Amino acid sequence: MSSDLVGYDDFLRELKTRISSAQLRAAIALNKELVLLYWQIGRDILQRQQQQGWGAKVINRLAVDLQKAFPDMKGFSPRNLKYMRAFAEAYPEEQIVQQPVAQIPWGHNVRILDAVKDPTERLWYAQQTIQNGWSRNVLVHQIESQLYHRQGKAITNFDSTLAKPQSELAQQVMKDPYSFDFLNLGEEVLERDLERALIAHIRDFLLELGVGFAFVGSQYPLEVGGEDFYIDLLFYHLNLRCYIVIDLKIEEFKPEFSGKMNFYINAVDDLLRHLDDRPTIGMILCKSKNKVIAEYSLRNMNKPIGVSVYQLKNTLPEQLQGKLPTIEQLETELKTVSVPDKFNGISFTSSSKIKDYPIPTREEVEKAKERLQKRTNRMNFSESEIIEEVAKMQKEI
Repeated sequence: MSSDLVGYDDFLRELKTRISSAQLRAAIALNKELVLLYWQIGRDILQRQQQQGWGAKVINRLAVDLQKAFPDMKGFSPRNLKYMRAFAEAYPEEQIVQQPVAQIPWGHNVRILDAVKDPTERLWYAQQTIQNGWSRNVLVHQIESQLYHRQGKAITNFDSTLAKPQSELAQQVMKDPYSFDFLNLGEEVLERDLERALIAHIRDFLLELGVGFAFVGSQYPLEVGGEDFYIDLLFYHLNLRCYIVIDLKIEEFKPEFSGKMNFYINAVDDLLRHLDDRPTIGMILCKSKNKVIAEYSLRNMNKPIGVSVYQLKNTLPEQLQGKLPTIEQLETELKTVSVPDKFNGISFTSSSKIKDYPIPTREEVEKAKERLQKRTNRMNFSESEIIEEVAKMQKEI
């Protein structure tokens, strides 16, 4: 039908874009009004408590009355009213509320209030949420990983090798340390295994790297002087408009690492970089680093290089390393433990070992009885029947 009307498809596409944009603006405006309303309610509660001596119980009373007056409107629970009060206390100036925190959903603000105490840090997370489009779960992850304290902290030579504002933008892209807590790896890991694990969890890896990173390849081949060389990880940064070479090291940073990275950057600039691409950046990710040695190694280098460390989730504080039992030690110890004579209503012989019976919780015992009743139409069961049923349930999990 559109073929009968010249330009109809373009017109329809334009209308769809305009409607979608209007819907987005309306949603943003609605969210802003809601957050501002919550701030005003919190401010008024706070003022009356301070000036007129209203006690904490007024919040419960307000919750009942507001829910009665607005039964179709969510958000007036005692818990949420307390958050409104805390919100107004955290941001005493209305001008602040009309800027970043009013542009993010209320649920995001609640998470920031719960987890972050410093006012500057709170505003930073609100601004990053707007800039990067973080969902609530991503925001929580970034707060838990202490992103505020890691962002822009890598040791680099960007000030001397990149022009502004590229140098400042590149510095903010780099973190220290990088958190690879999504990898199920121990401390003793080969570089190739670490690389494979990062690629297998590429979505989580890209989230940790930050907005703008596009994956190009792993073990990316480059031919230089008739010889083959391989880059551990190659990315292209959409905002910086440049290639980023990542070299993984499972050891402490050494000065020679920067020389190797300098070689990779030169090769990428010559073989891959286009005329409209900006200078390639190198990132060396190590297990650990000496700050002074890293700074000396980058001094007078004419290629932009950053040095950061990574952390795995199995990393323990030094004072605990060597003091906790290994898995093998725990397994050996468990084999020698006897089950109590009676556990959640089930009798065991005193010589029975944990490995011989599933250890039922009270809930599992009741669930096992329910399953047996449905299957047999009986009400009473022997302990062995219950134990066998619990074992079946545990295997089904």
